[in-house]
Amino acid sequence: MSKERETIKSTKRWVIKIGSALITDNGCGLKHDNLDNWVNQISTLRERGIDIVIVSSGAVAEGLTRLNWKNRPNIIHKLQAAAAVGQMGLIQAYETCFQKYNKQTAQVLLTHDDISNRTRYLNARTSLNTLLQLGVVPIVNENDTVATDEIRFGDNDTLAGLVANLIDAELLVLLTDQNGLYTSDPRKDSSAELIEQAKADDESLEKYAGDSSNYGRGGMLTKLKAASIASKSNTQTIIASGNESSILLKIANSEKVGTLLTTSEDTLQAKKQWLANQAYLKGSVTIDSGAVTAIIKSGKSLLPIGVKSITGEFKRGEIISCIDLDGKEIARGLSNYDSIQATSIMGKSSEEIGELLDCKDEDELIHRDNMILI
Repeated sequence: MSKERETIKSTKRWVIKIGSALITDNGCGLKHDNLDNWVNQISTLRERGIDIVIVSSGAVAEGLTRLNWKNRPNIIHKLQAAAAVGQMGLIQAYETCFQKYNKQTAQVLLTHDDISNRTRYLNARTSLNTLLQLGVVPIVNENDTVATDEIRFGDNDTLAGLVANLIDAELLVLLTDQNGLYTSDPRKDSSAELIEQAKADDESLEKYAGDSSNYGRGGMLTKLKAASIASKSNTQTIIASGNESSILLKIANSEKVGTLLTTSEDTLQAKKQWLANQAYLKGSVTIDSGAVTAIIKSGKSLLPIGVKSITGEFKRGEIISCIDLDGKEIARGLSNYDSIQATSIMGKSSEEIGELLDCKDEDELIHRDNMILI
């Protein structure tokens, strides 16, 4: 057994993501027996002193069943309606199961706005930590009813990785209908081999990722992305089959199940961890080679004089991307100026900022302390 897998026995904070393929019967309602089985195991883990946050899919699929819709619609407002109706059944099912074991639950709905806004990020972090301190099991889902971008582009694997960052989880468990990550699709290739352990930031793993199911939005690729996100807060990830008997207890006992994706020794500070995980940037600046060298090799801030062009509309304090002359993102950070001001001072020295603007806030467009290399 590897030392990384052995350390799982001592972990005290988990995020567990349960996918649509597991929690629904091919999109036809919830699998209540399966849900009760996982809740039973989670209750056992809670008795062992392990904090648990659940990220659960299934709201849209449950809504389709309640509305008697046979196929997942492509129209956004219908998806929103299905999510709203299905969320009622999903949370009701969880609450009923946990009440059997005298465990309190809480519903937490998040959007990417809650992650991209620093204040809301900290509020979400505090709320989840408070619930865990009270012994409550939070049930987290994307707020599909109002967040159209999440319905079209989001997935709960990514959300689970972000939640792992939020609460500084030690382990992220992604339960799926497969035993883990294989060298090829085991449903189509009998020679496919299970990858038992790898590094979360190993980009070569992406060639093994397949397609998502009809009722889910994720797939192995999104699970690898989630593992990479989680690794930034030193969180290990296990991709495993939710259909395997006592799977969560086996994981807790460090048994060799699923695919373990390990972390590097380097972890990011909380603010830079947050910056690195932003999916929706407000704009970008193209910078010259001198600025690229100063940022990457010398650890310097981005000054306006190194900016060649600006794209997008952003406010002071919003996240923007730094692009080199070849179009590659090399960093991102919080802008000290809005896009109109930034356009006025780009290519100018720090001494000229005060002459060009009514008020000079900072010499830097992005300060090093508010920047993360990509």
